Amino acid sequence: MSSNSAKHEEPWQEFYGPNLGYLMDLYEQYKEDPESVDQETREWFDQYGPPSERERPINGAAPTVTDAKPDATIVNKIAAAVKLAENIRIHGHLSADMNPLQEPSDVSSFLKISEYGLTEEDLKQLPVDIICPDAPSHIENGLEAINHLKEMYTKSIAFEFDHVHDVDEHRWLNRQVESGNLYNSLSEEKRRKLLKSLTDVETFEQFLHKTFVGQKRFSIEGLDSLVPMLDEFAQESIQDGARNVMIGMAHRGRLSVLAHVLGKPYDLIFSEFQHAPNKKLVPSEGSIGINYGWTGDVKYHLGADKKIEQESFDARITLANNPSHLEFVNPVVEGYSRAAQEDRSQAGFPQQDTSKSVAVLIHGDAAFPGEGIVTETLNMSRIKGYQTGGTLHVIANNQLGFTTDTHDSRSTTYASDPAKGYEIPIVHVNADDPESCMAAIQLAYEYRKRFSKDFVIDLIGYRRFGHNEMDEPAATQPQLYEIIRKHPTVRKIYAEALAGDNVLTNEEAEQLKEEANKKLREQYEKVSKNKSESPEKIEIPEEVEKRLPEVETGYEAEELKKINKELITWPDGFTVFPKLKKILERRADVFQDNGKVDWAHAETLAFATIVSDGTPVRLTGQDSQRGTFAQRHIVLHDHNNGDIYSPLHMLSSAKASFAVHNSPLSEASIVGFEYGYNVHAEDTLVLWEAQFGDFANAAQVIFDQFISAGRAKWGQKSGMVMLLPHGYEGQGPEHSSARLERFLSLAAENNWNVANLTSSAQYFHLLRRQAAILGTEEVRPLVLMTPKSLLRNQNVASHAEEFSSNRFQAVLEEPKTGKEADKVTRLIFASGKVAIDMHEALDEENTPEWLHIVRIEELYPFPEKEIKKILSRYKNVKEFKWVQEEPQNMGAWHYIQPLLREVAPDGVKTRYIGRRRRSSPSEGDPKTHRAEQSRIVNEALTGKE
Repeated sequence: MSSNSAKHEEPWQEFYGPNLGYLMDLYEQYKEDPESVDQETREWFDQYGPPSERERPINGAAPTVTDAKPDATIVNKIAAAVKLAENIRIHGHLSADMNPLQEPSDVSSFLKISEYGLTEEDLKQLPVDIICPDAPSHIENGLEAINHLKEMYTKSIAFEFDHVHDVDEHRWLNRQVESGNLYNSLSEEKRRKLLKSLTDVETFEQFLHKTFVGQKRFSIEGLDSLVPMLDEFAQESIQDGARNVMIGMAHRGRLSVLAHVLGKPYDLIFSEFQHAPNKKLVPSEGSIGINYGWTGDVKYHLGADKKIEQESFDARITLANNPSHLEFVNPVVEGYSRAAQEDRSQAGFPQQDTSKSVAVLIHGDAAFPGEGIVTETLNMSRIKGYQTGGTLHVIANNQLGFTTDTHDSRSTTYASDPAKGYEIPIVHVNADDPESCMAAIQLAYEYRKRFSKDFVIDLIGYRRFGHNEMDEPAATQPQLYEIIRKHPTVRKIYAEALAGDNVLTNEEAEQLKEEANKKLREQYEKVSKNKSESPEKIEIPEEVEKRLPEVETGYEAEELKKINKELITWPDGFTVFPKLKKILERRADVFQDNGKVDWAHAETLAFATIVSDGTPVRLTGQDSQRGTFAQRHIVLHDHNNGDIYSPLHMLSSAKASFAVHNSPLSEASIVGFEYGYNVHAEDTLVLWEAQFGDFANAAQVIFDQFISAGRAKWGQKSGMVMLLPHGYEGQGPEHSSARLERFLSLAAENNWNVANLTSSAQYFHLLRRQAAILGTEEVRPLVLMTPKSLLRNQNVASHAEEFSSNRFQAVLEEPKTGKEADKVTRLIFASGKVAIDMHEALDEENTPEWLHIVRIEELYPFPEKEIKKILSRYKNVKEFKWVQEEPQNMGAWHYIQPLLREVAPDGVKTRYIGRRRRSSPSEGDPKTHRAEQSRIVNEALTGKE
């Protein structure tokens, strides 16, 4: 017998009697139609093929294959029993007791053995292992196995695993449920601890409700079990080596999580409910007063950190600050977690250890299917550049979205259904059964640890009061709230259960509650002594908008030459695409003869020098490895075999990592992720690049509520860079404008820098300046309008010597104009591409003597000092003109108009040249675009309208 036939024969020898007959019957069915058998069986047949045709003994005394085939009746009964068992696994959740406000649904006909043509006696005759191979040892026959499955799959935890296609994962999940170990009783000590946790949560919420009547708090009541679940998951993670547990959640239950998972002191929380004068906290600790230039935020948006100090290690639990856009914190927390997992101290890609941090996201039941950012974040869960080794998702399901019923807020059976598309296991659990809740969290923890993948727990409870304690929920859900008002709290239910099991007495349970109340009263009294009926008047300083400190960013010429040579070197045998090879090799001699360095070349040199200085770099965006406009190519692909290589990973001078990832076709989640990464890894230069600047529209919430305002609201610093391709080249409304006006309208209090450059050396120096300020008090995000058509324009390329000298200049002057200062009567101010358009239109020999052009490279903060210095040379100026490509209601005009007027000499008027006001950013027709662009440039340079 050949080794191949032995391979086929051996697995079949594991079966005999009815089991073998059933398997042979399935094989016949498989031969006729492979899709008619389940995936796992199909894969088994694919691997092992048919049984051997020759007679052979099976397991010693068993019949041979030819003797073993049973009659059709037995086979049919086995098939029916297997089908019943599989239906219990797949559909048992439909009959599970997972809703604390309802009895289980009456859809159990598929669980009745009579529906399958079976009797109890039939099932008793079948072996356990054919129905439930993982059943506990006390299960003795098929009937007991079926009853065991019913019990496991229809209790207060319901399971949905059928969409998980990985065979190993699926088997493991079913084994955890069917072994019965999941429901093993907690020890008496752990049950007492669980009751204490529920008691602390309930008394805290009830105390707030009575003490601060009518104030918003977004109570957790009805989902109280969430707190011990989170605490257990965090502690397990830390004991297993996680040094950061990152939590993101919306309002519901946030105060209880702050108090009982992160240990935020009660008195501090109480002070935020009333006009206590002592609110001068540093913003990162959650000031809601207006102080020292920080505007602060409301109490139920604030985050916190809890440091856990052990003998051998320190760990941290973080609750992220979160605005009202519910789920947009999700990718931010994922970015935190990824940053905490990576070692960026060596050249190449960072080294990731997913055990070092864990992400936990708490979702709303209306928001999980309703907010697109959720599915964007789920999609990142297994993508190389964004995965974090598995996230715990808990849906805090109170069965209402504000005042909207579930049938009006989703098209799916469950709130959790969007996760099915990403093959994420889902568990639904009754929030009124705290021990089942703890079992669910343990399953999630073990799954993440074993498979490094996401897990969803749909925690089904209710909301005891209105959406924010100021509504009357009975106005919109009268029947539901009639049930809720009569429904006992989970603490009461569990206390009675423990008393019934003689774990503690009712008196001991009440004593726990009284102790919790006593502690709350004591903490409240500390705050109430300083109570004030009106808020303390705090003067809000008008902070002067100031420029960043000047930073020397030139790089030593010989070092640049060496780096440049290494950037166009690749391993022996690596074949670069022939056309690309020629382009890259043209860069070889620019530092020998003071050649010109284009935009992409300057950028690569900036990255190379930054990692050589010891600062890690992370760049992501759609097509960022190659560059949307085929300009970058910092990851090379072997023309013959597809291998990849990045010279930036092999620099001999590199002292830090360089990561570049092509991102999913998603803006909001990726920008949020990179912001979170940057906030946690404050020493890393993090850049996000839009495919076209217009696409940043899809991430507007992240810009509005995190990047531009995070420092003012939460004291959260960021040095993130946004690269937004911008410029009018006739490509239509969606490929022209990065909406510069939006970023300028958000600019205040030195919250970020906004720039629109006209030379590659400026880009080099600006990136190096940004890297230099990371981790300092001066750090701020950078919004940069980057070029498209100008990428290869020689008028934007800079001479090599400009990289080893100079620094970033907020203002540049047009070299062709203004040579005789006394004759200049018109000053034109412009920024970005239109300044180059004017430069190209100027005739060196016939440039008007009355004209001078000033390029404002950094729009915010406004370079007042630099402009005044220029004005001091031009005493006879009669008019200012601001020239832009964008329509008058867009671009920089409305931002810069009052600023130019402030610096203008007496009698000098500031006027606008550009497109008229429009609702769409640009023309759709290239010919119309060219005519309009020509008009703008002509009007600026000739003075004729």
